[in-house]
Amino acid sequence: MEDIQLKSTLKTPEVRFSSMEGKLELKGRSIPENSLDFYKPLLDWLDRYASEPKPETALHIQLEYFNTSSSKCLLDIFKRLESVRSKVTVHWYYEQDDEDMLEAGEDYEAIINLSFKMIEVEELG
Repeated sequence: MEDIQLKSTLKTPEVRFSSMEGKLELKGRSIPENSLDFYKPLLDWLDRYASEPKPETALHIQLEYFNTSSSKCLLDIFKRLESVRSKVTVHWYYEQDDEDMLEAGEDYEAIINLSFKMIEVEELG
């Protein structure tokens, strides 16, 4: 299964999905013109990954900002990961003074049946 590696743009996050490592990363800003177009290949990849996951899967979310349509796509990612038959941990990074991003992570944690680790950092990047 091929990995996904996308460089970040002003409107889309860096993406690194590695099936060999069981490590998934989203980093940067997520405000694409059409979130569904951007996230559909990632969701399709997760569907394939779910059939042969690593024993442990780690999703690292290091977003400085995401818009409403991206938040729905993130929820879809979490829902896909709920069906993965392995131990899945979401590492949710937020900057010290960004209470909105911390709350967003806590909101997802409250509605999704995955293990979340809230990780405070001085600065994302």
